[in-house]
Amino acid sequence: MAAGAAAVKTGPLAGLKVIEMAGLGPVPLAGLMLSEMGAEVLRIERSGSDQPLLPLSDEYNLDRHGRSILRVDLKQSQGIELVLDLVERADLLVEGFRPGVMERLGLGPAAALARNKALIYGRMTGFGQDGPLAGRAGHDITYLAYSGVLHAIGREESRPVPPLNLIADNGGGAMMLIAGVLAALFERSRSGKGQVVDATMVEGASMLTAPIHAFMAAGLWSDRRGANLLDSGAPFYDTYETADGRHVAVGCLEPRFFAEFARLLPLGEHFVRGQYDKALWPDMRATFADRFRLKTRDDWAGLFEGTDACVAPVLSLAEARNHPHNRARHAFVKTGTFERPAPAPRFSASQPALAAMPDDDDQRPQNVLARFGFSADEITALVKSGLIGQ
Repeated sequence: MAAGAAAVKTGPLAGLKVIEMAGLGPVPLAGLMLSEMGAEVLRIERSGSDQPLLPLSDEYNLDRHGRSILRVDLKQSQGIELVLDLVERADLLVEGFRPGVMERLGLGPAAALARNKALIYGRMTGFGQDGPLAGRAGHDITYLAYSGVLHAIGREESRPVPPLNLIADNGGGAMMLIAGVLAALFERSRSGKGQVVDATMVEGASMLTAPIHAFMAAGLWSDRRGANLLDSGAPFYDTYETADGRHVAVGCLEPRFFAEFARLLPLGEHFVRGQYDKALWPDMRATFADRFRLKTRDDWAGLFEGTDACVAPVLSLAEARNHPHNRARHAFVKTGTFERPAPAPRFSASQPALAAMPDDDDQRPQNVLARFGFSADEITALVKSGLIGQ
């Protein structure tokens, strides 16, 4: 492969050039997904940057997979100028620093858009670029607490339960950032002008609960944890322990699905007729719990297989990789010895590619800069300057 050459990218975003300012949290996940959709993603890492919170080898570090990597000394004005030169050649920049950090570096939206008026500048913070909490540190659990989401997750009369970091970081963060920058790219296709996308994890997590707020306004949802239809308040939307200490998930909300569930469990006809009679729910829940303890999880899975009773075995993360449906769909794929979820979503006309860990070619400054259109003389001068790490 010639110097500076790279494997041809496939996917609906092929040809899109993205600069990702290295950081933690939702921005790297967004960078991974943009790369797997075909974008050419260049990750800018600071020379001498701190060790990551969870030190991982490149084989397992998805924050670096699918990217070209360039280490730049951002303490020098020439390093900032180099990033701005890259901005001129890019379609999109994404960053996840606290408000003001990029401006202090000289890489804020004003400086970047002055160099490239068509640039889409994607920003991700916990609380936004302004407001009383804008400069405050936080993590997924912090943003869920301020959005009201954390209060709503958990059992009645029990404390709130953190749902991993899936809602604020990944759902309200990375997914909202991707939606925002893709919307801005579409608008640019009409106007020719770039813009700033301000995504926050608090607001993104809140947006995910918009239907719940509607239910509350309509009087159909209580602002109490574990007391509603979808939060374990209803016995037919909950999990139950089985004879082997594992669990099944029951989600037969609709009467016809509940009737099928009742036939197979089995349940008395009075429960079928009174599915939504809350006075029956305590007895219904106790009956479910007693019945499910009579068989193993997999026995129950076999009994309900092929039905619309909406009962599923609660699989571990490792078990999910080997479930027959996931295997048939190739929902998990291997990169080296590492098996991970396949790129999503899928497209009929353009095939996303699994992001692999960066090889030497992806991290050699000469090759990385050549991919962004720098001449051989420019690359030689930059390498000799010491601004970029080898």
